[in-house]
Amino acid sequence: MMPSTASATAAAVAFGAAAKPRGPSLAPCARVAAGGRRRSGVVVRCDAGVEAQVQAVAKASSIAALEQFKISADRYMKERSSIAVIGLSVHTAPVEMREKLAVAEELWPRAIQELTSLNHIEEAAVLSTCNRMEIYVVALSWNRGIREVVDWMSKKSGIPASELREHLFMLRDSDATRHLFEVSAGLDSLVLGEGQILAQVKQVVRSGQNSGGLGKNIDRMFKDAITAGKRVRSETNISSGAVSVSSAAVELALMKLPKSEALSARMLLIGAGKMGKLVIKHLIAKGCKKVVVVNRSVERVDAIREETKDIEIVYRPLSEMYEAAAAADVVFTSTASETPLFTKEHADALPTISDAMGGVRLFVDISVPRNVSACVSEIGSARVYNVDDLKEVVEANKEDRLRKAMEAQTIITEELKRFEAWRDSLETVPTIKKLRSYADRIRASELEKCLQKIGDDVLTKKMRRAIEELSTGIVNKLLHGPLQHLRCDGSNSRTLDETLENMHALNRMFSLDTEKAIIEQKIKAKVEKTQN
Repeated sequence: MMPSTASATAAAVAFGAAAKPRGPSLAPCARVAAGGRRRSGVVVRCDAGVEAQVQAVAKASSIAALEQFKISADRYMKERSSIAVIGLSVHTAPVEMREKLAVAEELWPRAIQELTSLNHIEEAAVLSTCNRMEIYVVALSWNRGIREVVDWMSKKSGIPASELREHLFMLRDSDATRHLFEVSAGLDSLVLGEGQILAQVKQVVRSGQNSGGLGKNIDRMFKDAITAGKRVRSETNISSGAVSVSSAAVELALMKLPKSEALSARMLLIGAGKMGKLVIKHLIAKGCKKVVVVNRSVERVDAIREETKDIEIVYRPLSEMYEAAAAADVVFTSTASETPLFTKEHADALPTISDAMGGVRLFVDISVPRNVSACVSEIGSARVYNVDDLKEVVEANKEDRLRKAMEAQTIITEELKRFEAWRDSLETVPTIKKLRSYADRIRASELEKCLQKIGDDVLTKKMRRAIEELSTGIVNKLLHGPLQHLRCDGSNSRTLDETLENMHALNRMFSLDTEKAIIEQKIKAKVEKTQN
């Protein structure tokens, strides 16, 4: 990695001076004068002469800030701009705090604009979901940049910065990049390997492209994170396998049914509580189109029906439970009943299942205490699976996913190295431009001297063009070797190290001062933006 831009501290000095111009202040008046206007209880005079004075003070302050930076910049060349992530997630903060910080997708561009207007923030992106709120930035100064972002989050949410810091996590450079890659791969999700987060990372890029808000480093980092997420899912198959009791119940039921008939099986759910609701969601995810729900009251079923539009939900009261079971191929039970709802006698009284469905009615009991007696399995036309059976499926899948997560880290490390090499390779671009500009200035100066010695009375247009082409050709041939040794795609670490050594050597030999020039350019851009 390139050393972090040390100009950070100097940048802070410059930014602070730019943001708070020194000079005579305007005292508020007791009443608003003609042509004046009141802002937040403070009277501001709009006299043209006063505004001109303010602008002059601001301009002088900007120049002073730049000069201050130029004087001290040499001391800070060992540090460079840092990539950072500041955020909180379901692992670090309660939902009450996360919802206050949440940023709706349509407001992402505005949030990026506000963040990049902060003195020490060059680039920014916002990843805001129900489980996390993370801000990715490229900061000129690590300490000052973090402080500005935390203050922005505090102002937005109304949560004191001191309270926020108790729940925030902050990562820098390769750690920040690795975190995003792990998030994209689903390794930081509640359900290991879940796929929704990858779609949300993709949306950050799409939103940034539409608004033009993402900078070069952040854009590339998110695109590489998407690549890492895709590779992890395709090469490890980490998202397969149920990892909750409700998802395991659905997965097990469909696995026990004849494959060709599984999605056409008649599904019955008894109990519309939290677990029952999750069963319905997993049935939808598997492609089921209809489910009958038996519940004590219709209100809960209606609420689930409002939330889930992709499946037909038929309500039956508790009094019709056995009638509904008689018409079902699969019976899921999820109630708080302390006594079994189905005994051997109840199950034996139910009509047989068609041979197309395997001739066996499946009871999948995810209740504790159990809703279906174990003796029901003694009937040849019924099979019972309880929570312990499902836990084996869940634990097996969890162990499998953890193993796949370890495999995923290898992929993430590969993508991380590729991104860091790309970022390091950018370091040579300013040197290439500076060297080319330096050579062109010398060429133009010497060419002008030559043409003056020859004299306009002797020179023809053809001769002038030939001499200019000669000078350009000589410079190009002389620069070809050095420039070739500065070009690197970052794919080979040994070549990259050699390229960076060549860059530093050329900077010293030709006194190019590219690092200082880059920082000065960034500072100047920030000062101008502050004044606009």
